[in-house]
Amino acid sequence: MTVAELLEIARNCKLTIATAESCTGGMVASALTAIPGSSDVFDRGFVTYSNEAKTEMLGVPPETIGKFGTVSEEVAREMAEGAIARSRASIAVSITGIAGPGGSEFKPEGRVCFGLAVKGKPTVSETREFNSIGRAEVRMCSRDHALAIIEKTLLECNQAIK
Repeated sequence: MTVAELLEIARNCKLTIATAESCTGGMVASALTAIPGSSDVFDRGFVTYSNEAKTEMLGVPPETIGKFGTVSEEVAREMAEGAIARSRASIAVSITGIAGPGGSEFKPEGRVCFGLAVKGKPTVSETREFNSIGRAEVRMCSRDHALAIIEKTLLECNQAIK
């Protein structure tokens, strides 16, 4: 599905989208806003690269970051929930990960955590291992996966209204 088709489904479902991005630095928001007319369904994007930004802009508690680490499903979940709470969006996707180079034995390069918050539903999160495929590739794969998460959610909505 193209991004334009994704936005059209969001329109049909009367849903708006927000993003909360760390390692992708706004790539998902950029993909969504590259389509003319996206402003009616894309509300805003938060680029929260530092831990302080995650706390100040999205309300992620420093305790969560301290306990689980920045690259964790717990932080991804709270980022998505923070984006919903601080926007007019009905859907928010979040991304936090290690694009590389670097990483550790416990949090390797290519590990990316995603969150999805939908108003009125429980927030979900997941981790993807893109491995050491290079910084640019990890970021692009993360962008594409986040768009796929949004697409799946919108398709479920679209089926529900048919």
